[in-house]
Amino acid sequence: MSDHDEEHRADTGAKLRRMADQIARNLQSRGHEEAVEGTAEHIWKFWDPRMKAQIFSDDISGLSPIAREALERLRKGQEDKEQAVAEFNAVNEVGHCDAG
Repeated sequence: MSDHDEEHRADTGAKLRRMADQIARNLQSRGHEEAVEGTAEHIWKFWDPRMKAQIFSDDISGLSPIAREALERLRKGQEDKEQAVAEFNAVNEVGHCDAG
């Protein structure tokens, strides 16, 4: 990866962290739990997969507690989904198809 690519990725990561914090700040008046849920929902629905992948691989320790918790929940849900798909695909048995 070139220096330019590294710089672009760092800039994008900073922008995504700033966006996540802005979403969280806009929702914080709802109370912590509802703000976390709302932030997670917004990111899940409106961020494209590349944006989510980048922030999931980023250091989110400096984010506001609401944004950090929302991203941790989303990351955990994504990991759980990937694990379930891997386990399902690993079965590899003939004759046990849900399609009939």
